[in-house]
Amino acid sequence: MKRLKKLLMLIIIHVFNCLPIKKNKIFMFSYYGSQYGCNPKYLTEYILKHTPVGKFDIVWAFNDPDSQSINRQIRKVKVMSSRYFYELCTSKVIITNFRTTDLFIKRKQQYYIQTWHSSLRLKQIEKDAEEVLPEHYLKMAQRDSKKCNLVLSGCDYSTQIFKRSFWYEGEIFELGTPRNDIFFQNEKRKDLLGKLNIPEETKIVLYAPTFRKNNDLNAYDLDYSKVTNNLKNRFGGNWIVLIKFHPHLISVKRELPADQGLVDVTNYDDIQELLNISDVLITDYSSLMFDFSITKRPCFLYVPDIEDYTAQDRKLYFELNDLPFIQAKSNQDLTEKIIDFQAEVYERELKYFLDRIGTFENGQASEQIIQRINEVCFTEKRREVYETI
Repeated sequence: MKRLKKLLMLIIIHVFNCLPIKKNKIFMFSYYGSQYGCNPKYLTEYILKHTPVGKFDIVWAFNDPDSQSINRQIRKVKVMSSRYFYELCTSKVIITNFRTTDLFIKRKQQYYIQTWHSSLRLKQIEKDAEEVLPEHYLKMAQRDSKKCNLVLSGCDYSTQIFKRSFWYEGEIFELGTPRNDIFFQNEKRKDLLGKLNIPEETKIVLYAPTFRKNNDLNAYDLDYSKVTNNLKNRFGGNWIVLIKFHPHLISVKRELPADQGLVDVTNYDDIQELLNISDVLITDYSSLMFDFSITKRPCFLYVPDIEDYTAQDRKLYFELNDLPFIQAKSNQDLTEKIIDFQAEVYERELKYFLDRIGTFENGQASEQIIQRINEVCFTEKRREVYETI
């Protein structure tokens, strides 16, 4: 049945690939259609704010289009529907933050931008992690890389990773990542606090851990009351904890204490908005730490299982001790690290790290990429060059 269904889809794709491409149509999706977020979202928002209405025909693909509330200028389609394939096959520009499958058969006249889903990773990816990644994924990733016209990079360190591990020899756009532009837009903080009904004077600590491969829940024993009390003693103000768990951690969510100082934001799609309003981040092995470093605000790594994690999961690009973020291996250790936090030392080490990785983030990534898309879609000479690829 699956083979027959795939064959039918390939026939539909072949038919739609014979239709004319609409030169101003941009097709976007994020995390395989699960959300309106990440880099594709921020490129969309820039277009809506800074280009004339109707200049671009933007189509977003979702697993459940009806559940997504977005600007009316954006057309929505359901992933794997016939309309989905029509829009995909007749779009000039395709933008995503993850790998595409064999059901994207790229046409010579199309321009595919791979934004990826982080500015820098802690855990090794793609070819660097081929010993632990599934074979079917590796094959899909290699085929996807051959389709790419442009890969975005947030820092020189990421550029080197892409060159080594992405099976890609094309252009790398070294101008930052669109989703991190938000950290240079201070006026958005008030609006974001309003969306979550959080008073402006409230201080926020975001707890956003990643999941463990063996589903061990022992590492998620953070003492929330102790954290907020320590933050209040060290930095002043009244604190609340925003908790964003990975979808795999539903069982942890059920055990959350009934505390007015805790706000579960697991279902909030846009993690960048949560990072932007947070005064402190507590995470573990998530690449969110690198995005948050742009804000220069304190980041603590709560890693009680560091030895087991690094032994069982994939290898890391950095030793945790080489990172500027403050490690804690227990609640008592975290208490001491918060109380003893030294802003000048932290900022100095953070600057050294950002210089070391060669960050490209300056708040203008979306603008620069939309300029490139303008060239691709509307500049005849540039378009002729791309169509020979």
